[in-house]
Amino acid sequence: MLVYADDLGHLSHVLTGDGPPVVLVHAGVADHRMWDAVVPALAERHTVIRYDLRGFGESAPPTGPFSEADDLRRLLDHLGHERVRLVGASWGGRVAVDFTLSHPDRVHSLALFAPPWPGYNWSAEMVAYDQAETAALEAHDLDAAVQVNLDMWLRGPAREWDDVAAGLTDQLRGPLRTSLVNQDIVGEHSQGPRDGDLAAISVPTLVGVGKLDVPDFQDIARRYAAEIPDATLVEFPTAAHLIALDAPAELTAALGPFLAR
Repeated sequence: MLVYADDLGHLSHVLTGDGPPVVLVHAGVADHRMWDAVVPALAERHTVIRYDLRGFGESAPPTGPFSEADDLRRLLDHLGHERVRLVGASWGGRVAVDFTLSHPDRVHSLALFAPPWPGYNWSAEMVAYDQAETAALEAHDLDAAVQVNLDMWLRGPAREWDDVAAGLTDQLRGPLRTSLVNQDIVGEHSQGPRDGDLAAISVPTLVGVGKLDVPDFQDIARRYAAEIPDATLVEFPTAAHLIALDAPAELTAALGPFLAR
């Protein structure tokens, strides 16, 4: 991996392919490797930029206040990319929204897959998940906290573990563990997400959600698609929250023509 360092630590990143730059921003329970299955097809036409958010994967935890959108701007400056196609999953989707609102001239197009909504009135199911994770972490049972998150974000509420592709649990367990270890320090120092008017987003936007995801995120996806002027909603029937893991071929099929616009 390559490393970009600043006064807050370092951001690890990977570059693949050649062509117009596409940035993939990972979910808050993963790292850059969640995109492994979609990168080869995208890299046939694009320079694919993946990086670990601060405190995830191989990027250092923050040592002071920081903004995820500012981190992305600094990384793109470092790499010499003025304008990019931006793709974000879950929390990475919210980072992509914030970056687009803060730096509209630097975004060619925007793709969001199951992004959260700031201030959303979460369902009882989501509240129970949060309470279970909190209880496990307060009991210093990191393995239990990992399992709570695997159940919610990988398996999802609409299927059994037998329905989840073999190997995905092992692929996600390590990155998820790292995210939980650094969760408090990242939360303490992160200054995002920022408020902004989604109607101000003027670039082509693709919003995607898995039909097996938590109903909250299906509702949120429809909200984004309704409030961003040039947005299209795509639903993935075989995917839960992490579409790039569950349905990489379908995700690539949707992203390819969109990124070519």
